[in-house]
Amino acid sequence: MSEQNFLQQLYFKNRKSFTHFPDKDLAENFVDDLFNLLFTSYVGKYETEEGLSKQYFEIKSTFSAILFELHKEEERVNLQTEVFFAALPSIYEALMLDAQAVLQFDPAALSIEEVLVAYPGFRAIAIYRFAHQLHLQGISLLPRLLGEYAHSKTGIDIHPAATIGHSFFIDHGTGIVIGETAWIGNDVKLYQGVTLGALNVSKEHAAVKRHPTIQDGVIIYSGATILGGSTIIGRKSIIGGNVWLTYSVPDHSIVYHKSEIKVRDNNPLPEALNFVI
Repeated sequence: MSEQNFLQQLYFKNRKSFTHFPDKDLAENFVDDLFNLLFTSYVGKYETEEGLSKQYFEIKSTFSAILFELHKEEERVNLQTEVFFAALPSIYEALMLDAQAVLQFDPAALSIEEVLVAYPGFRAIAIYRFAHQLHLQGISLLPRLLGEYAHSKTGIDIHPAATIGHSFFIDHGTGIVIGETAWIGNDVKLYQGVTLGALNVSKEHAAVKRHPTIQDGVIIYSGATILGGSTIIGRKSIIGGNVWLTYSVPDHSIVYHKSEIKVRDNNPLPEALNFVI
């Protein structure tokens, strides 16, 4: 096959395969603009209410353009756009509860403004809540695209299909993984490096619950790994750092990994050390 024929075949194949593929850059710009509109506005940024309204409708128009690339049906695009933007007030309220949880429990957080603009955990949660709404609306590809964008920016990987309650607190956050069928209740706190994953990654189990259930008020410290669709962490339990869990624990449990550390001082050794290699 000549190089020209190869390029022609590739061109027609791509045109056929990717007719319903969203514009990646446009999607990333959309979610950044939406986040900034909701959480980083300040006095004077919009000189008039009309200016704020104009920005809102520009973002709405961008969203419609992205959906049109996916569906090519104007009526469906208009309906999905209206449903998403009608859900924004409740998403905003949920996110403000998340931000308040950070401010309440992180001694390093000095103001709600600091949480909104400087905490990667909050940004990851915000993009997750946008993407989750899209997932609930049955929109394909775009939720995953937004989730992976948040992952690339924050190091936090939350699948859009996961279910997460209110007042969710991620501290530090880097390395957190929350799988597709994970269910997280209210007032849950996660620290860096936590994995809520699956025991079995076989494709034949794609339609079953593969990821754990974390009930209300649970705290999971850094490096903990909790696996399995039948694994339930009971209410107000504390899971210590570096714990590996594949079974359920009851309410109010404290689970920790016991490590032994021996410290030797600099005094002369009473006897010779024997090394075995």
